[in-house]
Amino acid sequence: MERSLRSARIATFTYFILCGTLMGTWVVHIPAIEHQVGISHATLGGLLVLLGLGAFAGMQVSGRLADRFGPRVVVPTAGALCGATLVLPGLAREPWTLAAALLVFGFFNGCLDVSMNAHAVHVEKAYGRPVMSAFHAAFSVGGVLAAIIAAGTSGVGMSPAVALAMMGAVGVVVAVLTTRALLPTEPRPLVSLPLAAEDEHPPLPSPFTRRGAGRRIWLLAALALMIMLCEGAANDWSALHMKDVLGAPASTAAFAYGTFAAAMTLGRLLADRISARFGAMAILRYGAAMAAVGITIVALGPWIWAAFAGWALFGLGLSGCVPQLFSAAGHADPSAAGTNVSRVAGLGYVGMLAGPAVIGWMTHVMALNHAFLLLTAMCVTAATTAGVLRVGSERAPELALSST
Repeated sequence: MERSLRSARIATFTYFILCGTLMGTWVVHIPAIEHQVGISHATLGGLLVLLGLGAFAGMQVSGRLADRFGPRVVVPTAGALCGATLVLPGLAREPWTLAAALLVFGFFNGCLDVSMNAHAVHVEKAYGRPVMSAFHAAFSVGGVLAAIIAAGTSGVGMSPAVALAMMGAVGVVVAVLTTRALLPTEPRPLVSLPLAAEDEHPPLPSPFTRRGAGRRIWLLAALALMIMLCEGAANDWSALHMKDVLGAPASTAAFAYGTFAAAMTLGRLLADRISARFGAMAILRYGAAMAAVGITIVALGPWIWAAFAGWALFGLGLSGCVPQLFSAAGHADPSAAGTNVSRVAGLGYVGMLAGPAVIGWMTHVMALNHAFLLLTAMCVTAATTAGVLRVGSERAPELALSST
């Protein structure tokens, strides 16, 4: 059992890296495809909404399919189809064909996103300790890998269609070959909760599970929306803040997002051990509080070095929050893990897409750095409502096991 579980964990890492690589490959080819289709930035922005809508729809569909047929069926299927459809944006020559391509690719990317998270919940349950944050760190690694590969393919003059087709084909092969390592059914835990921990958090009675748990899932989803809105805002506005507000040169401003992303990755690599020791609620409460301090420094600080420190704190604080929300949603009802994760991930994805737009709208009535105070308010809200993770999801410190 331990050997098969270790294989399932490695397979889950593989799918997270695959998802990050496929999405990252599309992202780094956006400028070339925009030129190829001959559209403006404004038109591209509208078409990217279709990518998000497709992903949202795919998340809702795959969550139910994962509960019905099991992640071992849905994850590799979604991974293979996501890889196969990656080439479609590279083949587009008209705005309407690019729109259709993004809608289809976004749909299967959303399917892969939710189904692999649902499988990660089952792996985490079997391990009896937090492992979700490391999986999300692997997604970031996939994005870095995509950037490195894209630099190489662009350097040799490879067209976007060929590059996307090549990476998509690799994705299909990886998705198929990794299938057998996935868990066939919901596993039995390797360890049992100590009696004291079970007494501290007894099983929820049936009426609460059926009714109150549904409300709790939507509260988790609302928190995911706020946290991922903060992430989306940082992705699109960190470099512009450094350049336009603080007057940093473009070469320096580019490191603002790099600082945020590096801190996010580092935090996710550490979050599982911290969660095992102090609990998921502590990760959300103190992580969101740290993020609030970081983005407030960015909003009010007049110095470039302070902004770098603020973005680092913001990324480090946010890093472990979303994995805890996904994990709590999946563990709330293991038989409906896919459906619950799809709700939390879906609303969170809406926040990710809305973040840049919300901040952009606010800049019409206030300075960009002052608009960031909205993110402070959201982080404070997340910190003060972190107690939602305590009900039926908090892990006892005694569950901390050594890495395998």
